[in-house]
Amino acid sequence: MALVFVALGANLADPVQQLNAASVALCALAEPASYRISSYVQSKPMAGMEQPDYINAVASFCTALSPLELLDQLQAIEIAQGRERHERWGARTLDLDLLLYDDLQLQHPRLTLPHYDMQQRAFVLLPLYELEPELTLPDGTQLAALITEAMRQSLQPLQTPV
Repeated sequence: MALVFVALGANLADPVQQLNAASVALCALAEPASYRISSYVQSKPMAGMEQPDYINAVASFCTALSPLELLDQLQAIEIAQGRERHERWGARTLDLDLLLYDDLQLQHPRLTLPHYDMQQRAFVLLPLYELEPELTLPDGTQLAALITEAMRQSLQPLQTPV
């Protein structure tokens, strides 16, 4: 059984509803009573792209799925909710990123663990911190040490998930 953390993000087609629906789908992948999700936050698009703001959260749960099996399930959820991949950092109905899978460090053509750029993303770190403030990343870095005041200021709390 592995403890996993998954980032959720959406900025098209009613993003809050997209995250709510994704949360239900993720809960179905979780071992009983293990599913948790952070508060929702609003963030600006990456790389200064002209598109609507994002709604983001992080979920955690225990699963018996392997990392690649879980990735397949995450991508199936994205597709079921209308995800189309056109451009990097483009607007999307739903983005599910596998952030952490226990303490596994993995370099695979389809999957890098921990997620390759999570340490620079406020919309990942702050919801992750809400769930696991004492978390130590697989490389030994304390999660709390990565969070800056500028990161805290860059996000707008939205609502408690449904």
